[in-house]
Amino acid sequence: MSKKWIAVPLALCVAAGLVMLCGEATAQKTKGKTRGAATKYLMRGIQQPNCAGLAELLKDKGPADDKAWDAAACRASCLNEMSYLLMDDGRCPDAVWAGAATNLREGSAAVLAAAEKKDVDAAREAFKKVTGACAACHKEHKK
Repeated sequence: MSKKWIAVPLALCVAAGLVMLCGEATAQKTKGKTRGAATKYLMRGIQQPNCAGLAELLKDKGPADDKAWDAAACRASCLNEMSYLLMDDGRCPDAVWAGAATNLREGSAAVLAAAEKKDVDAAREAFKKVTGACAACHKEHKK
């Protein structure tokens, strides 16, 4: 048998394997490898309510009193923790996801720092990085 007849099927198998790997890498991870929480439930139960709640607190004049600033700090803390959960247990499929998790971590930490100082302008500016992280990941991964 000629080398050409061996090389063509081998090349096709390698190409098919790469397509399968690339498809897996860009697909949203629906669940971690060992823990039970589906990614959609983490998003629905932690990410979305804390992001929406923080947006509500930062609109208009911003948090009105110490209790509202504490709520903003709580929500920013939960979003920060989500940045770690999204990278844990084999959930991260690619660099877009990893970059978004990093931006979520940095943005939420900055919101938390601003909340501790009761600086609404800094909190709003930092929150843009949080929402940008969400948008970048959703553009690539959300169905």
